[in-house]
Amino acid sequence: MQLTLWTYEGPPHVGAMRIATALADVHYVLHAPQGDTYADLLFTMIQRDAQRPPVTYTTFQARDLGGDTAELFQASAREAVERFKPNALLVGASCTAELIQDDPGGLSKALGLDIPVVALELPSYQRKENWGAAETFYQVVRQLADPQRRPLAREPGQRARCNILGPAALGFRHRDDLTEITRLLDQLGIDVHVVAPQGATAAQLATLGEAHFNVVLYPEIASVAAGWLQRTFGQPFTRTVPMGMGATRDFIREVAELAGVDPEPVLQGQGARAPWYARSVDSTYLTHKRVFVFGDATHAVASARIAAEEMGFTVVGIGTYSREFAREVRACATRLGIEALISDDYLEVEARIAELQPELVLGTQMERHIAKRLGIPCAVISAPVHVQDFPARYSPVMGFEGANVLFDTWVHPLMMGLEEHLIGMFRGDAEFHADAAPSHLGGAVRPQPAAVQTEPEPVLVAVATAPAAAPDGPLAWQADAERELRKIPFFVRGKARRNTELYARDKGLPSITLETLYDAKAHFSR
Repeated sequence: MQLTLWTYEGPPHVGAMRIATALADVHYVLHAPQGDTYADLLFTMIQRDAQRPPVTYTTFQARDLGGDTAELFQASAREAVERFKPNALLVGASCTAELIQDDPGGLSKALGLDIPVVALELPSYQRKENWGAAETFYQVVRQLADPQRRPLAREPGQRARCNILGPAALGFRHRDDLTEITRLLDQLGIDVHVVAPQGATAAQLATLGEAHFNVVLYPEIASVAAGWLQRTFGQPFTRTVPMGMGATRDFIREVAELAGVDPEPVLQGQGARAPWYARSVDSTYLTHKRVFVFGDATHAVASARIAAEEMGFTVVGIGTYSREFAREVRACATRLGIEALISDDYLEVEARIAELQPELVLGTQMERHIAKRLGIPCAVISAPVHVQDFPARYSPVMGFEGANVLFDTWVHPLMMGLEEHLIGMFRGDAEFHADAAPSHLGGAVRPQPAAVQTEPEPVLVAVATAPAAAPDGPLAWQADAERELRKIPFFVRGKARRNTELYARDKGLPSITLETLYDAKAHFSR
């Protein structure tokens, strides 16, 4: 166990909450102390759900540990069924309550409830949130899917039917991805039988076996359940995640083959604008921009493909916190000729970003903060995310419209970075200096005369007056060299500084002058 400020995943019972909140008529009774009752915060404040999550806590306190906490759990379960009248019940323990070993499954079985009860055994100290979500969904599907309801033979001309598996609560753009992919399937002439867990009822889950195949959108959540459905009902499932133009086209072909339909009308009729934008003059300067990608395995691998094949970026690093899918991320890294980072330590991720000095970071909410500290543009591509990544507008990242959204989301930070760099370059100009009026105000506010600006920048004073250093000590930068360094784009400035200092040490120079900066640039450009 490690004390940390941030974490990419919560404990597995948070994953169970995500499945329970996504389902329509299922309730989750969680054996937990008062400190573990934070589901309302996650789903009503971050995801901005209109209703509270269907979770009941036993909320035992320290004084209860001397009594019968098992009876407390049974009373909470009985009251939850009477009050909320669910059609299925999930029961489990939080990481703290796991230590008590009260066995929620056995206790709920003793109640003799007249609804299905899914007992969850989620090892809180060995596993994490995404695994907990996948295991919960698998157990729910395994218990509620009726083995007698199998795929029906298709009559000539009858449309194929599929289940969409994976969309869940607190997922990155799951709501809009679902809308986009449902529309795409309809264009192919395929009906959606059940979407699970998002919006599914216990009765609908019983009919999962009637579909002809399954579409897996988020393998971290649905791959285990999809494997069981394949073994039990003979339902094949998709392997391609439709993120980006190339993957969406591959997905259409894969689904069309499973459904026995012609994919060409949909492939030829797509109207995504991202490919044209990516070839336009405005985007040519983005070619070979250095990109670092980090997130859950699904979004990291898909984003790396889009960055390398569709945007013309150079992927210099890729990683994931999803250890269960480390093999897929390592395989992607091998194809790109780089080394994968498999870690859930944000400090290790920050160190890798600082080492690689990318020009764009594609990551989670954590990488957004890391990139801000390092002065690097960033776009969020994966959970964990904050409230701003649950937009009110329609904003998928899958399908053809998702390709448009990703293009805008990734390119705009770089475009704004270029604008900020240009303003920084000309900060000494009469129009752009710190006391100049905004250009759109015209002559309404006059800039102060240059003579008034007598205070030099503190950092330059400190550098200019620093004593000369020995070759093996800290290197001082002369004022003119420091000013020239500031003209270098912010996203490569750190690398330029390190290369120049390395060159100066190799040459035994006590300080860095403007000439040293130019010499270093020429040396490393060869």
